[in-house]
Amino acid sequence: MLLLSLIALQVLCLVHCYPNGAPTGACKDMMPKHAGVVPQPSPAPYSILTNTKKYQAGMPVTVTIIGPQYRGVLLEARTEGFNDAYGTWKLPPPDTKFLQCSGNPEGAMTHANTNLKGNATVYTWIPHDTVNPIYFMATVAQQRTIYWLNVRSNILTNENMDGLKLATDASAGMAEEKPLLLFVICFLVLQILG
Repeated sequence: MLLLSLIALQVLCLVHCYPNGAPTGACKDMMPKHAGVVPQPSPAPYSILTNTKKYQAGMPVTVTIIGPQYRGVLLEARTEGFNDAYGTWKLPPPDTKFLQCSGNPEGAMTHANTNLKGNATVYTWIPHDTVNPIYFMATVAQQRTIYWLNVRSNILTNENMDGLKLATDASAGMAEEKPLLLFVICFLVLQILG
């Protein structure tokens, strides 16, 4: 009888748990599909750190989830105002794998098993070409019944869009050859704007 109960419990877990990674259906709301379980109401003991505050298309950004060890994860990069995964992840660290989100086969990272992951688990993300600020969003599970939603990183801005871009590609030569003229033009614009 005990054996039958254990088998039933294992089958139930296979139906209602995802020990081998989040399902594609979790990409938008990042909600684990663990039947009968709700996210923790307390602040998450996790934070998401990056190696930079600015990003540039094609240049890798390293992402680390800092906090207690965890077993489950769903990690995406997003742009403000959108629920779509953005960019592409590189080679998954041990015990993790890619998850297809927003039509991108490498659009998110998730756990590949329930082995413990921790501060030594470093993810690498490659941004596409965009001008929008981005941030990283994660759902982190210590175990099946204990998880936190909406763990967010700080916002990263596009390195090429900081400040006022005075010279376009077509006029970059003028800015290099005639800096005094450019200074006078800027001074006059500032005087007019007041």
